[in-house]
Amino acid sequence: MSLGIPEILIIALAVLLLFGPKKIPEIAKQLGRCSYEFKKAKENLESEAESITSVVKDAEKVERAKAEGKSTEEEKEPAKPKRDPAIDN
Repeated sequence: MSLGIPEILIIALAVLLLFGPKKIPEIAKQLGRCSYEFKKAKENLESEAESITSVVKDAEKVERAKAEGKSTEEEKEPAKPKRDPAIDN
């Protein structure tokens, strides 16, 4: 079911009669803002979901490594630099 030209014209005429020619640009502006805010919120939710997914995957890798008895890079202690006794004096 699609809208043809006559249906679109009837809808446009009804909107014009209901809101008037001065109010239509304001309504269009508000619809544009709503569309922008919706898109921004959607992108924020998608990026948050991706970050949460990556954190969960990293946690699963760590758990798998612990279960296999391997140490991960995060668990290794950094090697201490050797001190030169000549510098200490």
